Amino acid sequence: MAGSGEDDHAVGGPARHIPVLLDEVIAALAPKPGETIVDGTFGAGGYTRAILATGADVIAIDRDPDAISAGREMEAGSGGHLRLVQAPFSSLDAHASGADGVVLDIGVSSMQLDQAERGFSFRADGPLDMRMAQAGLSAADVVNRFKPGDLARIFGFLGEERHAGRIARMIERRRAERPFERTRDLAEAIADTVGRNPKDKIHPATRVFQALRIYVNDELGELARALFAAERALKPGGRLVVVTFHSLEDRIVKRFIADRSGTAAGSRYLPETQVKAATFDKSGGAIAPGEAEIEANPRARSAKLRAAIRTAAPARPADISIFGLPKLPEIRTAAER
Repeated sequence: MAGSGEDDHAVGGPARHIPVLLDEVIAALAPKPGETIVDGTFGAGGYTRAILATGADVIAIDRDPDAISAGREMEAGSGGHLRLVQAPFSSLDAHASGADGVVLDIGVSSMQLDQAERGFSFRADGPLDMRMAQAGLSAADVVNRFKPGDLARIFGFLGEERHAGRIARMIERRRAERPFERTRDLAEAIADTVGRNPKDKIHPATRVFQALRIYVNDELGELARALFAAERALKPGGRLVVVTFHSLEDRIVKRFIADRSGTAAGSRYLPETQVKAATFDKSGGAIAPGEAEIEANPRARSAKLRAAIRTAAPARPADISIFGLPKLPEIRTAAER
């Protein structure tokens, strides 16, 4: 996977697909012949290929029809050991049960970034799209139809953009003259609004593009629901392995593992609550890529791996409030706005 777009290259520079933290992922998953591993984010198939090489079976999921289409040859040559499923990874438990492992690689893939027509990049001009599933609300719909206050909240939280308000007001003024339809048009308008420090390697539009992509694809909500789905799908002793590229994503994974392993911090001023049976055992702390991997693949720079092992306790109810996510504008179709 390519990551969440934290520099120019991550947003749109061409790069060949390099699975991030591959050795560490395989070590944490520990797949064996006869086991079934769920790759919830198939992408270009980097993790799946390595898992198949261990002799394990793989159920690989991706909501991007292009990813599924590109993986059919691998599926056909797997001798029945690979099954591809086009679906959001939040539904992974509907396609697998009693799994020995689940791996999730959060972010946008190099394959998606490098296709200008997908609209994830502003280095190569393309339509302002960003939809991983190639259906539903597009980035252009959001930019051209959402209220400035809603845009500012999206840019501020999901992109951690300090000029969120200025950019939202600029968008409101400009779209009244003509709508934003192309990636470079929006990127250049943002750069003109906030300026660019020649010493800063990050393009001024990077955080806004990141925020739009996360919002359009409901990536934080999908991740939260996928963690609950993995809890339901894994058998006792099954391994959960998650690679994130952004602090917001990592925080969700960290909170989930802490909550499910019984290590979440409470308050000494509140009454003791009933102790719930741990559904996961925490498997060490966060793992980051080494210098050699970062040098070979700069997109791995912000990656973190967290892992946990499923216990025999029944899965708990899916309560998304444990993540403390803010209330963002509801995703609606453009016609409803």
